[in-house]
Order: sequence, then structure tokens, then C-alpha cells
Amino acid sequence: MVRTASTMLPLGTQLPAFELGVVSGVNLAPDDSLKGLSHISNFELTKRPLFLMVICAHCPFVKHVESGITNLFNSFGNDVQFLAISSNSLKTHPQDAPEFLASQANQLGWKFPYLFDSDQKLAKALKAACTPDFYIFWPSPDAGSTLRYRGQMDGSRPGNEIPVSGDDIRIALRSLLKGEDISANQKPSIGCNIKWHPGMEPEWFG
Repeated sequence: MVRTASTMLPLGTQLPAFELGVVSGVNLAPDDSLKGLSHISNFELTKRPLFLMVICAHCPFVKHVESGITNLFNSFGNDVQFLAISSNSLKTHPQDAPEFLASQANQLGWKFPYLFDSDQKLAKALKAACTPDFYIFWPSPDAGSTLRYRGQMDGSRPGNEIPVSGDDIRIALRSLLKGEDISANQKPSIGCNIKWHPGMEPEWFG
């Protein structure tokens, strides 16, 4: 495990093009517009605000904020599309295989899609670096979605005794839903490094 911070993808970046398989067995909300799809692409995600999480099943930093993800979904799931993505290599970390992702989601009551980024192309397009890494993309007039927030959920980390509140994400979502601008002064997330396929690590790793 390498303690790693977000690369902080430039604000205004367009949601990357992708099409990924949906982890089967996750109990989605009945009214989720993506329910029933075996694959999800960026084209299905241009009409609603998107809260995208690069997470996994085993990382202690993810486990530390799991309750915060649940609380954020309970607060904003009706207005914002939540989407989890796992990009960790199963060559080195089979504990993040899809069946374990589904078990994680169902145990925590996450009723949003979980995608498996097996070739790690989306993680690289996002310049994701750690688990967890958080992104908010917002619909733009050209029918695309642009990055409005990236970074930490809040200041809580394993062992620092700060409660998990989700406040950085919560404040950003509340403001954006009101049509208000948010500060570009955003703090990086910190977590375990993404487990890249051996020999295929991106330039920002290490």
C-alpha cells in the first residue's frame, strides 16, 4: 500500500468516453434510470449530475468512508446519479473481483451501479490515483458533462479522529444543485494507490 493523493484533474474537463460492464448482483434502487443495463457508457450520463467514485472492496481508506458514501446517497440520490467504479488489478488484488464489489455494495445498502474498469482505461482518463478518489461532473449546455469538483470527501482519515461527515462533497452538491458556483480551492483525496496492472502504471504513479 502506498499512501497517495489525488492528481486533481483540471476543473472543466469533459467526462471521458467509456463503456464498462456493470457488476451483477447489486440491488439497485427501483427508480434508477440505469437499472437493468449490463453496460454503462458516458452517453447515459450526460443529462443528470454525476457523483463518480473510484473505490474498491478491500482498501482501508475506502472502508473508512463507506458510511459517508451511504449517507451522501441517502441525501442526494434522488437528484444526482451516483456511480462507483473499481479499477484495481485482479492480477495482484483478486479481493476486488466483481463478486466482492457486489457483496460490499449490498451489505452497505448502496443502490447505485458499480462498474468494473478491467482495462483501467477510465481510471487513466480520469488521472485517478487513489482509492477513494471522488469526482462531480455536471451537465453542460453542449450536452456533455464537465468536472466541477474533484478531491476529498472530507478531512477524515483512518486514525486522525476526525468524524466522517462527507462535508466537502455535501457542500459542493448543495451549491451546484442551487445553481451556485463553488470554490476551485479543493483538497485532494488521500488513500491507497490504485493497484495498476504490473508494468502498466501511469506516469503519475510513484
